[in-house]
Amino acid sequence: MANRTDPLAKSVHGTNPQNLVEKIVRSKIYQNTYWKEQCFGLTAETLVDKAMELDHLGGTFGGARKPTPFLCLLLKMLQIQPDKEIVVEFIKNEDYKYVRVLGAFYLRLTGSVSDVYQYLEPLYNDYRKLRRKLNDGSFSLTHVDEFIDEILTTDYSCDIALPRVQKRWNLEASGILEPRRSALEDDFEEEEEDKEEDDEDDDARPMDTDDRHKEYYRGRSPARERDRDRDRDRDRERDRDRDRDRDRDRDRDRERDRKHDSYKYRDRDYDREYDRGRDRDRERDRDRDRERDRDRDRGIDKDRDRDREREGRERDRKDRDRGRDRSRSRDRRDRDRDRDDGDHRRKRVRGSPSPQREEEGKKKEKKEKKEKKADGTDHPDPEIAEANRLRASLGLKPLRV
Repeated sequence: MANRTDPLAKSVHGTNPQNLVEKIVRSKIYQNTYWKEQCFGLTAETLVDKAMELDHLGGTFGGARKPTPFLCLLLKMLQIQPDKEIVVEFIKNEDYKYVRVLGAFYLRLTGSVSDVYQYLEPLYNDYRKLRRKLNDGSFSLTHVDEFIDEILTTDYSCDIALPRVQKRWNLEASGILEPRRSALEDDFEEEEEDKEEDDEDDDARPMDTDDRHKEYYRGRSPARERDRDRDRDRDRERDRDRDRDRDRDRDRDRERDRKHDSYKYRDRDYDREYDRGRDRDRERDRDRDRERDRDRDRGIDKDRDRDREREGRERDRKDRDRGRDRSRSRDRRDRDRDRDDGDHRRKRVRGSPSPQREEEGKKKEKKEKKEKKADGTDHPDPEIAEANRLRASLGLKPLRV
């Protein structure tokens, strides 16, 4: 709220009055202790008292670019926008020179072209000394007329960009301003009137031979000659100022064109460097993708080799298990055959049995054969026979193949 422009303030040069001060300088002022303590709540009446306390002028100074009280009060005037009559009274104040300079700088920022020349040119006759704080914090000596000439002829003062004003001779040619009158012209006119009166007195009395001789060699009136010389010098000085302004404008235009060309070349170099960087990034991304694909292919090959090794190991294990089962079933078949042969021998050794026992033995063998066939343990495939034995021990039905 304390840094907001007065709602009743009018726009200056099509913008907010505070925007005439650059944003960086404006933020420095807002953070300054003098602005927070001394400029808070000031009005157009109370601001005069603060302006009377000024003892120097300047923009920003030091490594932190601190603003001077002169710059803080100037921003406060832009914020509250005092009336034009108050600003004119600031400029006409002859007792306090810093009040006059403050009003002149404010009028240079916000006033029209005609008002700027009308109210600031009379200050060329003020030769009082001023203390100015430089960028390094030291002070230098200047004068009021020098400061007025600086803000009228330059585009930058006290770290503030000044609005552009037309040249005086252009305004004189268009009829907006009258030709400037020097403060010494009145003294010259009084001197000329006195000399004209003396000449009239000399003409009234009879002229002797010596006077005629002097008048003959004099030829012209000295006052008239002085007027002609003064007019000639004024015209010459005006032409010189016009040529100087024209040269300055031409140099400024050349400098502006040179800066524009340098910016153009800089932008072109920047675009070229940007394209190079983008190409480098694209090539780097392409290499990264290529390396990623190579790693992916390498990983796929590794997985394929690993799967092949796993399948080979699994196949070998199955072959070993199948061979082990075949040898086990072959050993079991041999043992059964040996056992049957041993039983047959024992029966033969015991002697010939009775017919009834032979029939019972045959029935028993047939029954065992049937049971064996029903269990499926005599299957020719040893794996199926082993599985049927296991199922028979668990009380399950044999496999049917």
